[in-house]
Amino acid sequence: MAFRLAPTAASEGFRLEAHDSVGSTNALALEHARAGDPGKLWIVSKKQESGRGRRGRAWATPEGNLAATLLLVPNGELPLDAVVPQGRIAVGLDGASKGRNRFELKWPNDVLATGAKLAGILLESTLLEGGRFAVAVGIGVNVVAYPEDLPYPATSLQALGANCDAEMLFLALSDAWSENFRLWDDGRGLSAIRKRWLARAAGLGGEVAVRIDGNVVRGVFETIDEDCRFVIRDDDGTVLTIAAGDVHFGAVASARL
Repeated sequence: MAFRLAPTAASEGFRLEAHDSVGSTNALALEHARAGDPGKLWIVSKKQESGRGRRGRAWATPEGNLAATLLLVPNGELPLDAVVPQGRIAVGLDGASKGRNRFELKWPNDVLATGAKLAGILLESTLLEGGRFAVAVGIGVNVVAYPEDLPYPATSLQALGANCDAEMLFLALSDAWSENFRLWDDGRGLSAIRKRWLARAAGLGGEVAVRIDGNVVRGVFETIDEDCRFVIRDDDGTVLTIAAGDVHFGAVASARL
């Protein structure tokens, strides 16, 4: 089976570029943007040689896994706070899953299956002429294999017993993206997206420890606010809103960091 777009995605003007192997789908998407591509382009592959995760970490995509990037070129200029990094966020997987859902979303950018990492998302942007910008939405999914040398648990669809290949998964992904993209509505639907996210949030209601500029704040993960920042309540009952920090759940949250 070859990669193909869901009919909904094709009818809404999304395009597809498929590769047997690629260096980085994100890097290729941004190259296309700088060359004038108008966006709404999916770049997909079952093998990625030099994929990246957050903070420049390597993201392995062996043969049979899914590497997919959607290139978007919005109208308008990129806000300054989106150009200048405001901090970093890392969330430990320890104790994040409390069993509410088999599949959960780990703030800010991972998908867990029974507490193990199944997929990750990486957004990268580039400035274009005229103050415009492009965004590459990179999505990596462990379909047939997962790395075993990580400091946290990981899994794959195959290990979970799913009879699915990368092509079939992308067909479903391109359809689901179209649905949620309509809901997003250029940001006007953020509250609806936030509600959907919270319904699958990992670690919600559990103990959390956040390291911020060398200090550690402990409390309970209560929600994400209207701007999707991390919200916790500390032992004194004070509500803290966090935009950047190193976050750990469960047992590690109770230990000294």
